[in-house]
Amino acid sequence: MLDFLLNPLSYPFMLRGLLAAMLVGIVCATVGVYIVLRGMAFFGDALAHAILPGVALGYLAGAGSRIAVFWGALVTAVLTAIGIGFISSRGGLKEDTTIGIVFAGMFALGIALISSVRSYAVDLTHFLFGDVLGVTAADLRLTGLFAAVVILTIILFYKEFLLLSFDPILAATLRVPAGLLNYLLYILIAITIVVSLQTVGIALMLAMLVTPPATAYLLTRRLPSMMLLAAFIGAISGVIGLYLSFYISIASGAAIVLVCTSFFLLAFLLAPRRGWLWQIRRYLS
Repeated sequence: MLDFLLNPLSYPFMLRGLLAAMLVGIVCATVGVYIVLRGMAFFGDALAHAILPGVALGYLAGAGSRIAVFWGALVTAVLTAIGIGFISSRGGLKEDTTIGIVFAGMFALGIALISSVRSYAVDLTHFLFGDVLGVTAADLRLTGLFAAVVILTIILFYKEFLLLSFDPILAATLRVPAGLLNYLLYILIAITIVVSLQTVGIALMLAMLVTPPATAYLLTRRLPSMMLLAAFIGAISGVIGLYLSFYISIASGAAIVLVCTSFFLLAFLLAPRRGWLWQIRRYLS
């Protein structure tokens, strides 16, 4: 068992991958708590796909540089998040309609740009499906920096986000700047998605944002506990997923998401009072 745990750690790429997976699991789960509570899963999924033009432009402008791709994706994600919020509030359309329009347009633009790169099938595929084992030291520094920014911002505005999530009417009565805070949350989601891009990829991003918080939601009723538990589930899923990827040779991003999903299914079945088997037992008794 000791060899099983230590052998992968003899490879520097595994150490970097484990650190990146844990950071991504923590930041995705923490931000994802608000996504689950406020019913914003479609927003998160759309934003994850809408950054594709930024990935392509960063790749083209930086001649394949990972740093250029990161910044291209970050700028695109932030602008898209702000754009969705602006159009929703000013255009008289429901938010899901606006998200659908922006999501489809940006994703189509990304596909058009990617198709102009002759070697896109080799060079950009890992941004769709993740390549956590390819994380460099520079990637890890950027991930750590922006993950810290996101977590610290959530801590600073914890009470305001809590109020907006559970009692928006009281928030309006207390003159909490709901519009600005919603934009801030959109930007935090955008940053989180870009930070997580290389770990699980665009295609699997939504799972990391939603599944650990949804699992924690089944297990606890208090928001601080939900955040801590979701962060733990996200981090441990990253570690277990990478070990699975190492030993049975499957895609690392997919392995991480499958572990997350397994935790959710266990909670769905066994969670006290909320689990399916618990409900059957209560019904039969």
